[in-house]
Amino acid sequence: MRRSRGFAAALALSLAGTGAGAVLGLVPQAAAITPPVAFTADALSTWQPNGVVWALAEAGGTVFVGGTFSAVRPPDGSGGAEQSAVNFAALDAATGAPTSCHLSFTVGGGTATVRALTLSPDKQTLYAGGYFGAVNGTPVSSLAAIDVATCTVKTGFRPAFAATVRALAVTGDTVYAGGDFLTVAGQPRQRFAAVDATDGALRPFTADADEPGRAVEVTPDGEHVVLGGDFFTVNGTNTHALAVVDATSGALTKTYAGFIETNSVVKDIATDATGFYTANEGTGGGVFDGRIALNLSDFNQRWRDTCLGATQAVLPYQNVLYSASHAHDCSSVGEYPDGQRHHLLAQPTTSVGKLGWAPDTNDGIGEGIGPRVMTVGSKGGVQYLWVGGEFTTVNGSAQQSLTRFASTGDTGAPTVPVATAASFKPGEVQVRWRTSLDLDDSALTYRIYRNGSGTPIATVAADSLFFKRPQASWTDTTVAAGQSYTYRVTATDAAGNTSALSATASVTVPTSVDAYPNQVRADGAQLFWRYDDASLPNVADSSASGNQNGVHMNAPALRQTPGAVSGASTAIGFNGTDTRVYGDQRQTIGGSYTIETWFRTNTTRGGKLFGFGNNQVRGSSQYDKHIYMTNDGRLVYGVYTGATRTITTSASYNDNQWHHVVATQGPGGMVLYVDGAQKGTLAVTTHENYAGYWHAGGDSLGAWPNPPTSEFWAGQLDETAVYPSVLSAAQVQNHYVLATAPADSVVQVRAAEDTYANAGAPDGNYGGSSSLAVRGTSLYTSYLRFNLPAAPAGTVLKSASLSVKTSTMSGAGTADTVSVVPVTGAWTEAGTTYNNRPATGAVALGSFAGVPDGSAVHTTGLDTAALAGALGTSYGLALTSTGTDALWLWSSEAAANEGTPQLTLTFGAP
Repeated sequence: MRRSRGFAAALALSLAGTGAGAVLGLVPQAAAITPPVAFTADALSTWQPNGVVWALAEAGGTVFVGGTFSAVRPPDGSGGAEQSAVNFAALDAATGAPTSCHLSFTVGGGTATVRALTLSPDKQTLYAGGYFGAVNGTPVSSLAAIDVATCTVKTGFRPAFAATVRALAVTGDTVYAGGDFLTVAGQPRQRFAAVDATDGALRPFTADADEPGRAVEVTPDGEHVVLGGDFFTVNGTNTHALAVVDATSGALTKTYAGFIETNSVVKDIATDATGFYTANEGTGGGVFDGRIALNLSDFNQRWRDTCLGATQAVLPYQNVLYSASHAHDCSSVGEYPDGQRHHLLAQPTTSVGKLGWAPDTNDGIGEGIGPRVMTVGSKGGVQYLWVGGEFTTVNGSAQQSLTRFASTGDTGAPTVPVATAASFKPGEVQVRWRTSLDLDDSALTYRIYRNGSGTPIATVAADSLFFKRPQASWTDTTVAAGQSYTYRVTATDAAGNTSALSATASVTVPTSVDAYPNQVRADGAQLFWRYDDASLPNVADSSASGNQNGVHMNAPALRQTPGAVSGASTAIGFNGTDTRVYGDQRQTIGGSYTIETWFRTNTTRGGKLFGFGNNQVRGSSQYDKHIYMTNDGRLVYGVYTGATRTITTSASYNDNQWHHVVATQGPGGMVLYVDGAQKGTLAVTTHENYAGYWHAGGDSLGAWPNPPTSEFWAGQLDETAVYPSVLSAAQVQNHYVLATAPADSVVQVRAAEDTYANAGAPDGNYGGSSSLAVRGTSLYTSYLRFNLPAAPAGTVLKSASLSVKTSTMSGAGTADTVSVVPVTGAWTEAGTTYNNRPATGAVALGSFAGVPDGSAVHTTGLDTAALAGALGTSYGLALTSTGTDALWLWSSEAAANEGTPQLTLTFGAP
C-alpha cells in the first residue's frame, strides 16, 4: 500500500518581468526543484534487468524488484559483471547496486514471473505474487512470504493459488490477492481472494469477478478493499473495472456500472489519506486511458484525467500523483494534443493539471508500454522514486527496465533560450525568447545581458512546461536611437543550474518609428510573426504582449528576401510538402477576430496559408478560421458552423508577387480583403468552438470546397498577425499602404583598417595587434578606417554610430572621456607609428563619457552631417583622450570583437 507523506502547496504558474529603470534583482532561490514536485528528473545510475519489471517494493533502504528476467547487469558504461537474478532482485535504494539478498522464482512448466510485491505493515515480511512454483527451491504456489531480515522463504505460509497472482495488498493479519485464478486451496475464489498473513489459510472473504483482477488496495481505515481489473461483475452485480467491497466479507460497498468505458480496464490502484487513484488502460477507439481520483469519504469521483495513452501505475506522494503511462494526447484536459508519447508525469492529487516533472523513457520491449510500476524508497535521509517496466532508454540514454530519481541533487540545466531582439521605434528594444525546458523545474529565472557585459541588465521569472513553452520578453527602454545593441539570455533553475548563453541577438534602434510593424502592434495584434528569425526552431512574436511564439516544423526556409514590407524584414519559405509553423499556445478564439498575412507564390497545387486547428505536429481533426489557395490561385476564407461557410475570390494570386490578405469575422459577419480591397462578405457570425493552435504553411483541409491538391503551402509568407477584434476597412487599407512605403535601411560597416600609436614605442607598429589603446599621457591614439557606402537612391543619412568592444584584460575600461575625432592626415594600418602618426581634427564627432571595466560593446552616436559629407569615400576616425587612464579595445583582427569596431548607418527618406 502507498501513502501520501505530507502536504505541499499547489503549483502556481506566473510570468513576471522587470523593465529597465526598475530595481532589478535575482528571483529568490526556491527549493532545488519546483514545488510540489519532490524528485528531480535526473536518472541515477542503476543496475538493470534483462527483461521486464512488473513489481517494486521497498523496506529499510532496500528496493525489491520482481518481473520476468534472468539477470541484472551494471549501468551502461560502468563496467562490472552481470549477475544471475531469476525474476527477482534486491537493490540498494541509494546506490542502485545489488544487495546480498538473492531469490530465484521458478516454475516447472511455462515461464515463471513475479507480478506483485508488497510488504507487511511492519515491513518485516515481503509478499510476492505471480506465476511460480518454487522460491530458491522451496515449493510455493504463486504466492510466497519472504522474511526481509534473512531473505528466506517463510515455509509456514502456504496458500495455494491455481493461476497467476497479479496484485497484492496486506493488513496486519490479511493478504488480499487479485489475478487470474478461479480457486484457492481447492476452494472457489474467482479472481480475488484473501488469506491469513501468517499461514496463508483461506479467509471467508469472497469477491468473485468474471474477468481477471489486476489491482487491490485496502483503504487506510482497513474496513474496505478497492478492486480493479477487467471484470464486468463482482459477486454477480454489474460493476465494470472498479469496485469497493467489505474487507471482511467481500460484500459490495460501492459499484461502478457504466463509470469506466467498457473497453477500458483498471491496471493499478493507490491510496493516500484522502482518496484512491486508478490507472486505466483502454483498447480500441473511445477508450479511457487516464487516471481517476476518488474520495475515501464516499468513494465518489473527485476528478478524472482523460489523457489518452494507457496508464499502468499511479503513486501518490506528498500530495502529488506520479503516473506511468505513454500519454500521447491530453487535449481533452486542456493540455498537449495527440503526438509524442510522454511516459512519466506528475499532477496534484487535487486536480488534473500537469506539473513540471517529465523525465521520459521509450516504449521498450514486450508490449511496448514503457514504465509499468513505481515505488518510493528512502535511505540516508534521501527519498528515491524507483520506476520499473519494459523501457530500454531513460531521458534518451540506454537503461533497461529500471531507473530511479532522487529528492536531491538536481544537476540538469534548462535548455538554452532561443533569443531575438527587435526595435520598432526610438528608445525601445523588445528582447524575447522561447521559455526553456527543464524536466523538473517549471519556474525558471532568465537573465538578459547587453553588449557582452558580464552583469545582467534585467532578470525575468517565467514558467514553462514540456508542452507549454510560451515566449517571454523584456523591453529595454534605455537604448539610444540609431545605435546597435546585442543581447544574450540564460536560464537558471531553482538549484542554480544555468544554461549556456543564448546566441547573440543583434538590433539597431531606428531613428524614427518603423511604420508597418508599429501600426500592427498599435492596432492590437495578439500574435505577430514577422519571420525575421535567423535560426530554428522558434518563431518570435513581435506583438506588444509577446507570448504567442511559433515553432518551425521540418525546417522551413528562413530569412527569405525580399520580404513583403519595405526595409530589412525577411519572409519565410514553405516547400508545399511538410514544412509549416504551429503556434506554441493552446487557446480558444472569440466571436470577433482578424487574421492577416502577406504571401507570394507561383504554385498550381494550392495549399493552406494560415488557419486554426486543434493539433500541433499532426494534422488537425478540427480546423477552420483559415485561408487557403485553390490550384488555380484563388483565395478561400472559411469557417465551420456545422457546415463549411466560405468566401472565394474571383481573381487568382499565384503570380509570384507579394499580396496582402486579411480575413475578419464578428457581429457584422465575414469579410475577405486582398491588397487592401474588399473581395467578399458573408453574413455568418459563428465558427466552430474548440481549443487549438494557429498554423502557417499547412494543416488539414479535408473536404472543404475547391480543395487544393496539397494541404501544404508552397511559397512564402510574411508579416502574419492575429487580432482579437475586427479590423476596419480603413485599418486594412492603411496596413497595405504602409507596407509598400519606403522604410529606413540600416548598413553596418566594419573597420577596414585599425591600429594605434604608442608614445612608449615611437617606432612601433601595431597594425597586426588584436588590441587598440587610447590614453592621453603617455599617449595612445587609435585609428580606424571605414569604407563608407553611398546613400541608397532617394535616401539620406539619418543617423550614425560607432561601436567598440573593451577587451578582457583587467582594467580595460577607463574613467576618462574618450573622444571620436576625424583623421585629417594620411595613414595606413601597416605603416603607422607614433613618430609618423596622422593629424586629427579638433572637433569631436562623438564621445564615450567613461567606459566601465569588463569586456562589453559600447556605442556612441556620431555627428550625422560630418559623416554624410564623407559618404562614398574612405573615412578615418581617431579615438583620443586627455587623461591618464588607458582604454583597451579589441581590434578588427581579434576573434572576440563581435564585429567591432563598427559603424552603423541608418538611411531613410529625406
